[in-house]
Amino acid sequence: MPVISRKCYRRPVAAHGFAAVAVCLSMFAGCASLTNPSNWLVSGSTRFFLPDEGTRESRVASTTDARKGIVVAAHPLASDAGIAMMEAGGNAIDAAVAASFVISVVRPQSTGIGGGGFLLSHNALDGHTEAFDFRERAPSRATTEKYRGLPASATVDGPLSIATPGLVSGLAEVHRKAGKLSWKEVLQPAIRIAREGFSVYPQLATALHDRAGVLIKYPASTRIFFREGRPLRLGESLVQTDLAATLTRVAMHGATEFKNGQTARLIVSSVGKAGGLLQESDLLNYRVMKRLPVSGQFAGQKVVSMPPPSSGGIHAIEILNILRNDQESIVRSGFASSTHWHLMAEAMRRAFADRATFMGDPDFVDVPVNRLIGFELADKWRKSIDPRKATPSNFLDIKNASVLHESDSTTHISVLDPDGNAVATTQTVNFTFGSCMVAEGTGVVLNDEMDDFARTDSQPNAFGLTGNAANAVAPGKTPLSSMTPTFVFDSAGKIRMIAGSPGGPRIISATLQTIFNHLALKMSPADAVHAPRIHHQWIPDKLFVETKWAPESTVRELASMGHVIEPTERIGDVQAIFTESTRSGPVSRTGVSDTRSEGRPRVMR
Repeated sequence: MPVISRKCYRRPVAAHGFAAVAVCLSMFAGCASLTNPSNWLVSGSTRFFLPDEGTRESRVASTTDARKGIVVAAHPLASDAGIAMMEAGGNAIDAAVAASFVISVVRPQSTGIGGGGFLLSHNALDGHTEAFDFRERAPSRATTEKYRGLPASATVDGPLSIATPGLVSGLAEVHRKAGKLSWKEVLQPAIRIAREGFSVYPQLATALHDRAGVLIKYPASTRIFFREGRPLRLGESLVQTDLAATLTRVAMHGATEFKNGQTARLIVSSVGKAGGLLQESDLLNYRVMKRLPVSGQFAGQKVVSMPPPSSGGIHAIEILNILRNDQESIVRSGFASSTHWHLMAEAMRRAFADRATFMGDPDFVDVPVNRLIGFELADKWRKSIDPRKATPSNFLDIKNASVLHESDSTTHISVLDPDGNAVATTQTVNFTFGSCMVAEGTGVVLNDEMDDFARTDSQPNAFGLTGNAANAVAPGKTPLSSMTPTFVFDSAGKIRMIAGSPGGPRIISATLQTIFNHLALKMSPADAVHAPRIHHQWIPDKLFVETKWAPESTVRELASMGHVIEPTERIGDVQAIFTESTRSGPVSRTGVSDTRSEGRPRVMR
């Protein structure tokens, strides 16, 4: 009997910016008539649903003027800040840094200067692409023994979950190398918004409600995010005066403010008093790492992404490699066919099994990058896929895997400036509101990145990801990540796509499916981003499906093939830029912000 949750038969009302749709649609039993048939896309013999045209239009911005830059972020204020920098004469780096600081203010549940991230930058003049790792690192006193036997919550909430933040150092280093505007100028939008406040939007209101029980434990957190004993509500104003003061100090002193300045001292004092491991020396000795990007070929295009300690780029390329010879058959069967999603799910299953086995911080362990992104391994995995039957995850010959935790509370920004310079950056505090601790006197939400290391007890965690000893805790070590900031280049070496997403392990799935949709299935930029997604991560052995938008007939077929279907509301939140070019130059530029969130793309005036 097919294994499928009863939830899969319900058609929930839309949320997170999706337009409400009728519960019974034409491909469902007992169906009613379509109220907005223009939203259906026909793909092969199947049809799938997209958000209404008005919702999609508000998330797309296009220009045929190559002199106009584009910024796409998960909040319109961040996109606005990036565009303001370019209109003031700045470049993609200035725009990305300004947008990053603003998103730190307006999405404290997802990212912040108490967190870290990865960034890819591309210089159009010399064709050089660089990868910057400013991910959080384990404090010098952190060892596996310190965390052995602790409850799972110890690495999700509170002082022991806090790793050394790297966001400010990373943004400062990137700006120092290639920014055009002054450091003070790019921080002004974030300082102003923190000081003046902004309206609480739906996702923030939900996050505050969901984490209220932990936030309220910490007085500094409560003062910022609560009013009259309850979390801020939708439409109320969130003002962060302490954070504005901190950002002002960062604008004056740069990264040194987070190394040995007043902010550093306040953070260490707060964490220490609460029983955490972070010391002044951890902040002082933090170093941004430059990495060699990973790259592969797909559909005649070059895919360039983040290397370890992110697993995202390697496994996005690995999955695309596994499917590289199936493009024509998938096109024939259709986007929303069981053939497409079965092959995609099985490729994901195998890549995530490799993730659990081999991945870790390359400064501590040897990661077989070339093997993982090579065709030999991809072909081996492809031959193991039964085209009509799901492979149980425990049938794969995987050894020495252990449990890994990764949250979906992250954010991504894509930038393309008038000169063709590009930035893709994904940033995080890990879980929703990170540790939920705000350092007294700073307004800084501190991360809970220690939870991204492999568990020592090998027991399933909240997100079900697995890892191995390569990702065990060690002083100064960087935890494994799925963040996947990605560039796609055409055959002439010009930017074709810039993409990334939040979503923990689902980042990989969301990003690579957007690439696959556009390059292999020839979807428009909007449809490539907004189309339904699936996700499989080997363990747990479940196929996550956005059943709100997927054809029920396809879901049933997948279940009959042996997939354990797990309905889910959303997989990722892609922020992407697409270009169409000729040899003489760009023809069009399109920014798309995923309807699964509340972002907006912006184009220069």
